[in-house]
Amino acid sequence: MAAHHHTFTVSTAGRGTQSITAEVQSAVRAAGRDVGLCTVFVHHTSCSLIINENADPDVQRDLDAFLTRLVPDGDALYTHTAEGPDDMSAHVRSVLTATSLCIPVVGGRCDLGTWQGVFLFEHRAAPHRRKVSVTVVG
Repeated sequence: MAAHHHTFTVSTAGRGTQSITAEVQSAVRAAGRDVGLCTVFVHHTSCSLIINENADPDVQRDLDAFLTRLVPDGDALYTHTAEGPDDMSAHVRSVLTATSLCIPVVGGRCDLGTWQGVFLFEHRAAPHRRKVSVTVVG
C-alpha cells in the first residue's frame, strides 16, 4: 500500500475557525490515489481540527461561542497559565475537539458531504502559525 505525505502551514488570525479544505483536497489530489484514507493531523496542543458546515459562517461563530462559554479563559481552576489566561482553556478546547481526522478518499478526493468542510480551530486569542500534515494511503 502506497502512502503520500504533505505538510503545510496555516497562519491564524487568533481564536476561531479557518477552512483548510482546499489545502487538504490539494494534498489528496497530489497523492494520486483514487480510493484510500486521508489523515489530517495538527502538530499543536492549543488548536484542533474539525469537520463542520462550510456554508453558513454563523455555524462556526456559534461553535466558538459555545466553547467559550463551556471552557472560559482565566478560570481559577487552572494552574497552567504560563502563557496567559487563554493558555489552559486552549488546551482543554483542543482535547474536547480533535487533533487528527480520518476522511475517506473516493474518486481522488476527500469524500466530504455537501455541506462539510475541514477547519483548523484556533483556540488561542493571538495569531499563530500552525503546522498541519496530510497523509494519504491507498
